[in-house]
Amino acid sequence: MRFPEDVPVLTDDAVTLRAHTADDVEPAYRMCQDPVMQEWTTIPVPYLHEHAVHYLTELIPAGWRENTLWAWAIEYDGKYVGTIDLRDGEGGVGEVGFAVSPEVRGRGVMTRALKLAVRYAFDTLGWERVIWRAFVGNYASRRVAWKVGFHGLVTIPGGGRSRGVRKDEWVASVGKDDELEPKRPWWTIPVLEGGGIRLRELRTSDAQRVMEACADERTQRWLTGMPSPYGLDDARGFIDSRPDAAAGGEAVAWAIADPATDELLGNISVFGLQQRMDKTIGEIGYWMHPEARGRKVMSTAVELVLAHAFRPIEDGGLGRRRLVLKCADVNTASAHVAEINGFTRVGSERLADPRRDGSYDNLLTYDLLAEEYSVR
Repeated sequence: MRFPEDVPVLTDDAVTLRAHTADDVEPAYRMCQDPVMQEWTTIPVPYLHEHAVHYLTELIPAGWRENTLWAWAIEYDGKYVGTIDLRDGEGGVGEVGFAVSPEVRGRGVMTRALKLAVRYAFDTLGWERVIWRAFVGNYASRRVAWKVGFHGLVTIPGGGRSRGVRKDEWVASVGKDDELEPKRPWWTIPVLEGGGIRLRELRTSDAQRVMEACADERTQRWLTGMPSPYGLDDARGFIDSRPDAAAGGEAVAWAIADPATDELLGNISVFGLQQRMDKTIGEIGYWMHPEARGRKVMSTAVELVLAHAFRPIEDGGLGRRRLVLKCADVNTASAHVAEINGFTRVGSERLADPRRDGSYDNLLTYDLLAEEYSVR
């Protein structure tokens, strides 16, 4: 192909993909000074002006001529705002990479650009599948890929490399027959307030309180799946894993906090949101910091979560039809939380709840239906 004459212009009327020009060098150079860009991509650091010149005026034209790299400038509101490229393509499978300027992030520009590029890969290049990769933690890139229907996400330890350092990598893909739309929910974590408490996202600053709560003897007794002993690294790992659970549509977790001091009092989650054939069920789980016990904090937290969990998805809720809560039959405090919130005991599994000493307790199951909650 000739460059730039044969580079196709792709547009959806809001975003245009076009051939790069010499005028794009300066804005591309400025974009690559962004710390976020440098953190999540493999560009050289420090990024010099000569790097931008080489990439835009030599590597990209050569890629088009040799049919090995198909890279477009992303134009929005009449300005260059980023680059997106397709590469490889051997055997009908290739990869996509993209970057966008800080000033237009959050406006849907990259999502539009990605749809245009993926459609070109399928309709013109004849690819069967497009692969997306990002370093673990790059939720902005992951969200763009999610919006365009990339799915089957896996984590490859040490799968990526940046400037000589191996990093864990996310990989997902989309096929030519897939709809370019999300395959499962990406849950948000709204702030919920009432009854003297606030539910909010967990933060790294909560790690000490999480450790204290989860290392507590009573928490360790009832939640045998937790590490024992439970240290600060375990707390950090738990906090770091919550955004991944929400992004994957699996669970939503809140820190229960004091509204005056913002100090963590406990944690409450709705999980199992995509694990069953019936995607309208969820299970509630929780634990408390020992200092918050006996103050009706957990009963209030469950009450707040119920309203959000039963609210329709289109109204910002979780759209649950049925919620389940399980506890050991001798865990009377947890059973009380279920009963005071209107749950009905629906079953008991004999000796199904293991303790750390090798013994077992009976496991009680409670549930609450959306139709029951709506008439309360």
